Amino acid sequence: ISNATPKREPCLPHPTLTTATMPPNAHEETCVRERVSSWGQQVDISPLKGSTSTNTFATVSTSEDFPALLRLKDTLAAIPSRGYVSSKAPTPVEHMPRLAKLCGGPELYVKRDDLLPLAGGGSKTRKLDYLVEEAIESGADVLVTSGAVQSNHCRLTASAAAREGMECYIILEERIPGSYDPSAGGNNYAFSLLGAKQIHAPLGGVGPIQDDLIAKLKEEGKKPYVIPGGGSNQLGAVGYVRAAAELIEQSEILKDEAGESNKPGLFWDAIVTCSGSGGTHTGLLTGLRAAGVDTPVFGISVRFDADQQGDRIRQQVQACIDKYFSDFDTVADGIDDDVLIIDEHARWTWILFAHR
Repeated sequence: ISNATPKREPCLPHPTLTTATMPPNAHEETCVRERVSSWGQQVDISPLKGSTSTNTFATVSTSEDFPALLRLKDTLAAIPSRGYVSSKAPTPVEHMPRLAKLCGGPELYVKRDDLLPLAGGGSKTRKLDYLVEEAIESGADVLVTSGAVQSNHCRLTASAAAREGMECYIILEERIPGSYDPSAGGNNYAFSLLGAKQIHAPLGGVGPIQDDLIAKLKEEGKKPYVIPGGGSNQLGAVGYVRAAAELIEQSEILKDEAGESNKPGLFWDAIVTCSGSGGTHTGLLTGLRAAGVDTPVFGISVRFDADQQGDRIRQQVQACIDKYFSDFDTVADGIDDDVLIIDEHARWTWILFAHR
């Protein structure tokens, strides 16, 4: 954590976003947004509205500092995905100097996964990229998932189903009494626009309702595919293993620009992410450790206390390692001690990075 001023001026925001969806930033019309390709190892310096810059490309090598990264990327490339997340234009990392100043803390950066496809983007798109591909490969014609009232995951699952021409059922768990209103706006309105069928469930009632629904759909001759809440299982977490690989390469670009090429590890000293259903937290931690990166990953629990959420993340990480990365020496001894949970129930929307 540092008060040092980065060499590059902060980037312009995406022209369609406002401070309601993105923290305020200091902007210069001549600056550019950096995009670092996770697979092609290129930086696309794309001009934004008001910028006179032209597209240029630079290359970065990460093989010397992170020899396990190339193997990690090869492993990821062998896992089928639907293509929702581009392999050529990963989401950019943006500096947030005004937010850092407001907080009186470290330099902050955000990875803009809000720019991902489907209805509104966000972390669930990365998970659905793999889960929907598996559903289609299995011959499924119906997607079934669950989430809280106004669930973003359910909105994106409904969007993916509409895009693929599949039916969609979403089971909405009323975790706060009186919070479910099928005629409400927000995501509830989006569910209807996207053609998803809503089923109300009381707190703790998703399991039996989902079992009955699956049985009914099968009796009708349909082939349902169940996506867990938040898309968080071993396969869904792979979406954020891939995001971790992107971050490593984006980090190398920022280190080079800041004159910190010899700094070990990542450009950032810590990564902070929400930790709810667990797939984002699990994938980031698994991917970084598999690549040999020891930067701490802090999960802000949005529902459970630190002990319970920590146990959940440790189980998910181990399951992801066992299924996809069991032959990586970098995670052979497990990573139980690396699971860091803050349980003040702050509801962060973005992944944040602290740089010293």
